[in-house]
Amino acid sequence: MSQTPPVPHGLPMERDAGPFDPPRDISRLREACPVSPMIFPDGHEGWLVTGHSAARQLMADTRFSSRLDIGPVRIPYEVPGMPAVTEPSPQVPGLFVSMDPPDHTRLRRMLTGAFTVKRMKELEGHITDIAERQLDEMARLTPPVDLVMEFALPVPLLVICELLGVPYADRKSFQANTAKFMEKDPTLDEKMAAYTGLTTYLSELVTRKRAAPGEDILSDLSRRDDLSIEELTGIAFLLLLAGHETTANMLGLGAFALLEHPEQLAELRADPDLMPDAVEELLRYLSVADIFFRYATEDIALGGETIGKGSTVVVSLLAANHDPRRFDNPATLDIHRKARGHLSFGHGLHQCLGQQLARIEMRAGFAGLLRRFPTLKLAIPAGEVRLRTNMNIYGVHELPVTWTETAP
Repeated sequence: MSQTPPVPHGLPMERDAGPFDPPRDISRLREACPVSPMIFPDGHEGWLVTGHSAARQLMADTRFSSRLDIGPVRIPYEVPGMPAVTEPSPQVPGLFVSMDPPDHTRLRRMLTGAFTVKRMKELEGHITDIAERQLDEMARLTPPVDLVMEFALPVPLLVICELLGVPYADRKSFQANTAKFMEKDPTLDEKMAAYTGLTTYLSELVTRKRAAPGEDILSDLSRRDDLSIEELTGIAFLLLLAGHETTANMLGLGAFALLEHPEQLAELRADPDLMPDAVEELLRYLSVADIFFRYATEDIALGGETIGKGSTVVVSLLAANHDPRRFDNPATLDIHRKARGHLSFGHGLHQCLGQQLARIEMRAGFAGLLRRFPTLKLAIPAGEVRLRTNMNIYGVHELPVTWTETAP
């Protein structure tokens, strides 16, 4: 057992060093002990991984399970209205992000063809067109406008709805449930109502597609006899949620970060060839999807410690992506940095299936935004921007912006 005192009262979550930086306590802990014991709010002792090397090793080690049904995976912060987790959670059909091989392998393999690098390259022009059309809509508005509502959210939502075959016209209904489900501190009843609303909608959708399939990913899956409606619903839930939440928040928070770093923004606007590296750096620097959980299925050595069988392990990708042992001057946004070693898409078996899609959306989105709005700036003081500190995916709730001219 480690000689380091356990982290009390769970994981420090507030980005108190600034809107783009890890919590100070997490950074101090990472420098002292990249793998450290942690006391969960219910009194259970588990582990917290903050170092880049240890996080990467853990995510590549299949002995650290992603399943929720083999042991209670406790959350590292208090959730009002929700009891402490003391029992395993039932496995959700189709939700392969919380599965291990062979179940994970079976379901993920069905989707790899839809998200290959080649397939995404073929879609790149179409995705760029979607971004440009949304920028056309935004340019017609009288500023100030909310960049999240008018651009950052619609672009990835339009793309994933089209790919999956989810009617974009239904977005108000499922977005409300998505937003509630992604909150950190809803009551148990509120969270379950949002989840039920989403899954009921998607179950009806995939049932219709099984009866009359079209030309989209969910229709392709619905043609398979080896997938139940329950599994199709779980897959649809995961792809719809993951397919727009993370990218939307990267576009919104990334635009905020660039506006707060005008020298970097000016360089990027002057040299669009910097965009691929800039996107990787923004992914590292912002780390909007921060916390992941694993469950030790046996005693495992990690970072000089022994993680006991049955332990819940919390991984902070934000802390790992700001590890000075891996990245020089990690608190600095540097669009020239070669940041491809970041862990923002995870690592190992569960590395993000849609990462190439997200990269294309961000490259097209940022490039179009900077080109079309050369005088873009915040319409309110930076300190008044509402940050998504209450959500499981970090970002900005709103980003009021203004401009004095647009470009074709």
